[in-house]
Amino acid sequence: MTGNSENSSRWRASAGGIAPGLHLVATPIGAARDITLRALDILAGADVLAAEDTRTLRHLMEIHGVALNGRPLIAVHDHNEKGVAARITGLLREGRSVAYASEAGTPLISDPGFGLARAAVEAGQTVLAAPGASAVLAALAVAGLPTDRFLFAGFPPAAAGERQRFFAELLAVGATAVFYESPRRIRKTLAELAVICGPTRRAAVCRELTKRHEEVLRGSFDELLEAIGDTDPKGEIVLVVDRAPPEQSGPEAIALALDQALLTMRVKEAAAFVAQTLNVARREVYQMALERSRKPD
Repeated sequence: MTGNSENSSRWRASAGGIAPGLHLVATPIGAARDITLRALDILAGADVLAAEDTRTLRHLMEIHGVALNGRPLIAVHDHNEKGVAARITGLLREGRSVAYASEAGTPLISDPGFGLARAAVEAGQTVLAAPGASAVLAALAVAGLPTDRFLFAGFPPAAAGERQRFFAELLAVGATAVFYESPRRIRKTLAELAVICGPTRRAAVCRELTKRHEEVLRGSFDELLEAIGDTDPKGEIVLVVDRAPPEQSGPEAIALALDQALLTMRVKEAAAFVAQTLNVARREVYQMALERSRKPD
């Protein structure tokens, strides 16, 4: 969290108390001043505070002059969410207002909070959102790619077979794809996508959004790999990938897709992958894959 400590005065919440219920509060992903006035009101006035990282929330509140004033501050993260949800649901039944913030960004979006929100809904309690910062939306805004339809898919899996299926499903949808990736794997991911989608598909690597060293690289997969070079970048990364061009499933398109797939897959896997991606008969693609795998270099 980037500190802006010049605001040392106590936050004066707007008139009116905080309504009973679970309030899911978005917090800054970088610049502390990106928090909303409504979020500050909720943090200042809620009966109970809950956070993925209580130290991070305390620091954010200190930056903006929001006093804890002896209120409970409960840790809710991936390892304890199920158990703590019952406790918080009990507080909601008593008519308390509970503010929940994940470490940065919007709760539930590749962050904890789903179990807590579902428990509250199933208990018939009010669940409200205080919207704000989101790395997904920030990346879409700066990527320079279509935003009328998009799909957010979180982090790609680590295992090779799962990654192939993940990318095949993700990139077959007629929408701009957005997902998170670690700096250690971004070069590998771009190389894999160049094989699967073709090296000319457009994408954007958005790094350290809203922070001091924010950087957005735009271009084809090949251009992005060249721009990144041989050293892993630093910081948090959002990868935005352009939607597929209009589907072409003629023999030339199938042959090109097979040639790319056969670079990293066995014949049967390549045929299944291409048939699914291009929506053509698997038997036809398999026969073509056999023929192309036997061709001399």
